[in-house]
Amino acid sequence: MAESDAGRADLSALKIDRDTRSRPPGRRKRWLHLLWLLLPVAAYLVYQNALVRVAPTTMVRVATVQRVTGSEATAELVATGYVVAQVKAAVSSKATGRLRVLNVEEGDSVRSGDVIAELENDDIRADLDLARANLKRARADSVQAALNFQRQQRLFASGHTTSEVVEAATAAYDRARAEVEAMAATVDGAKVALENTVIRAPFSGTVLTKTADVGEMVAPFASATSAKGSVVTIADMKSLEVEADVSESNINKVTPGQPCEIVLDAYPDHKYAGRVKKIIPTADRTRATVMTKIAFDSLDNRVLPEMSARVNFLPRGAAAAAAATDLPPVLAVAKAALTMRDGRQVVFKVMAGKAQQVAVQTGRQLRDVTEVLSGLMVGDSVVLSPAGGLKAGDKIEITN
Repeated sequence: MAESDAGRADLSALKIDRDTRSRPPGRRKRWLHLLWLLLPVAAYLVYQNALVRVAPTTMVRVATVQRVTGSEATAELVATGYVVAQVKAAVSSKATGRLRVLNVEEGDSVRSGDVIAELENDDIRADLDLARANLKRARADSVQAALNFQRQQRLFASGHTTSEVVEAATAAYDRARAEVEAMAATVDGAKVALENTVIRAPFSGTVLTKTADVGEMVAPFASATSAKGSVVTIADMKSLEVEADVSESNINKVTPGQPCEIVLDAYPDHKYAGRVKKIIPTADRTRATVMTKIAFDSLDNRVLPEMSARVNFLPRGAAAAAAATDLPPVLAVAKAALTMRDGRQVVFKVMAGKAQQVAVQTGRQLRDVTEVLSGLMVGDSVVLSPAGGLKAGDKIEITN
């Protein structure tokens, strides 16, 4: 009987309890499953990043694909510079004083001798009035001395006076005449001092900048800390020229009178004709350049001082220069960027720090550049003189 109860108890222990619900796996197990899924992805990314880091980097020089005009393509030399007025002055005062009148603003045109400004000069006017009064007194004294001198001469001739009296009258007359001359010089000096308080235009031109305002102190050479050294800056707009620095190695390509094309950065679509006016006979040793001055054949109101400009030195001769300027603009790339791969002409374009091989179709050979008919766009960066082992996807680093 006991054995029967024990067997029944063992079998009841093996009974499945269907009332007990199965519990879902814990949150920790779900994170472990997600981790096992992400591990291969993370390992792949780390591997790719490691490959990028350890991949060799090729140092390259690059150039930009640009649209060039015919004159730019056929130019013997291209240089950059700035528009500079050859006749320019910072107009200041010879006297020290407070600015009372200012008759001009920036952009105003002035003629030679026009009054630009005036300083406070009441004290100098008073000095001039005093000098004129002293001159009148000296002239009156001179008249009296002259009359006395003549009277003493007549008396001496009739024997009614002595030679000593005549000599004293003569000396008094000479002193009176000298006093008149001294007072006249004093008047002239006062006039000059008064004129120094009036600031006039030294030549005809245009006011570029205004450096002082009414009420400010003006002093020659800005001798005082708070004083202004000049009132305005004017320039003769007819004297505008381009000053461009040309490297010493290329100065032999420039000759006086050579035709040029001037392009202002502010108006890149407008071309100005010009000629080499002068080559400065000295070099800048720090930059190894020689300054050249290029004169405009004609000017308009758009040309302003200190504008940056590009100068294309055209071939010598009127026919060659005219032919160059008549060529239409073309898309061009540096000749050094072109190379052959698998029998095709290609360039390596810089994309996100890597080299991308691009097949191109080329046209005319234009001095240092080649016309591009297809494959590139304006602004693309291409590798110059690509190495034979360079291929698409190689990591590159740009060097100057």
